[in-house]
Amino acid sequence: MAAPEEHSSSTEAPQPALEEEEAKTFKDLGVTDVLCEACDQLGWTKPTKIQIEAIPLALEGRDIIGLAETGSGKTGAFALPILNALLETPQRLFALVLTPTRELAFQISEQFEALGSSIGVQSAVIVGGIDSMSQSLALAKKPHIIIATPGRLIDHLENTKGFNLRALKYLVMDEADRILNMDFETEVDKILKVIPRDRKTFLFSATMTKKVQKLQRAALKNPVKCAVSSKYQTVEKLQQYYIFIPSKFKDTYLVYILNELAGNSFMIFCSTCNNTQRTALLLRNLGFTAIPLHGQMSQSKRLGSLNKFKAKARSILLATDVASRGLDIPHVDVVVNFDIPTHSKDYIHRVGRTARAGRSGKAITFVTQYDVELFQRIEHLIGKKLPVFPTQDDEVMMLTERVTEAQRFARMELREHGEKKKRAREDAEDNDDTEGAIGVRNKVAGGRMKKRKGR
Repeated sequence: MAAPEEHSSSTEAPQPALEEEEAKTFKDLGVTDVLCEACDQLGWTKPTKIQIEAIPLALEGRDIIGLAETGSGKTGAFALPILNALLETPQRLFALVLTPTRELAFQISEQFEALGSSIGVQSAVIVGGIDSMSQSLALAKKPHIIIATPGRLIDHLENTKGFNLRALKYLVMDEADRILNMDFETEVDKILKVIPRDRKTFLFSATMTKKVQKLQRAALKNPVKCAVSSKYQTVEKLQQYYIFIPSKFKDTYLVYILNELAGNSFMIFCSTCNNTQRTALLLRNLGFTAIPLHGQMSQSKRLGSLNKFKAKARSILLATDVASRGLDIPHVDVVVNFDIPTHSKDYIHRVGRTARAGRSGKAITFVTQYDVELFQRIEHLIGKKLPVFPTQDDEVMMLTERVTEAQRFARMELREHGEKKKRAREDAEDNDDTEGAIGVRNKVAGGRMKKRKGR
């Protein structure tokens, strides 16, 4: 197979400046008038770098590998060409977008609906954690665009009667490196087998890994590479700091920082679901408006948390790496890496939640005695030595007593929560006295149970 053509603005520095002067608007890139109006309504006045690179090539019908850091307008770079093509040849089940996380799927769907509202585009989100019956009904209506996580899509392809993707024209993999990192490889292979060979494929990723290169060979025909940044980058307007602390005082330092930078909105990243929940309870006990977001919450709770934070009803969102990719929350002022990320590339994605679209932001990483090597890897990856965030140690230590008490309460609440869940599970397993069973018994007994109760 031919190697991908390079079409990279990182190597040909003078060229994009000319292009940008010529191609100021979406219309110049070849987008139809209806969609240009939709962009205006969304407040997208001029295209971003990745859009200037990718949209004209996509409209020519080329396969694309888009490499761009998070927050650079990747969704628009694939949504506009797809909607453009859909207008020319309207058809159901036209495009499939694969994403690694459920939240990202909902966000992409919102963008498609906003851009395509005037032309009546219908999209369906097919992700885990939501009743699959209602999803089957949505698929039966044959939407134009399906946005899915790989696992649940396979589920429907195998079990939903009458649903197939044989007529598919476009396949998009957003955050492709993460789809493959989360070990969706087998699912992706299955999906590639059941969709037509004759299709357009867009692969978007912030980082190019070996797995992504392997996938590119399997899925794309003679692709063009649009790289806006070839090295791993964090945005210039992002101020990055670290704090070196003993691990037993992490909670205390977190509370100190939240007090010092009060009035900002925070995203705090933890490594496990359990730690996310514990820290959220700890901060609530100290009177902060904190809200957790992690993989063990039900889907409706996850969306609820996200919406509360987006609507600024809560100022602190504690999250696992579920939320580090692609989520576009404009008003995050500070990202705190409470637990340092084990993969240094995840650091780029986490801190990419702040300083988006030209705004400034802060990122503070907690480094304990166990994290020194990981931290050095991050510094090596971004090619910067980070400064220390200034703290007053005596002030921090004054908080210790209150924090220790809050830790105790948080542990108790977690334990109670765990026991409640366990009890509910046991009840469900060994108890036939569920509402359904009682209902049946009433019918069989001809309503005698009710009379007995009435006495």
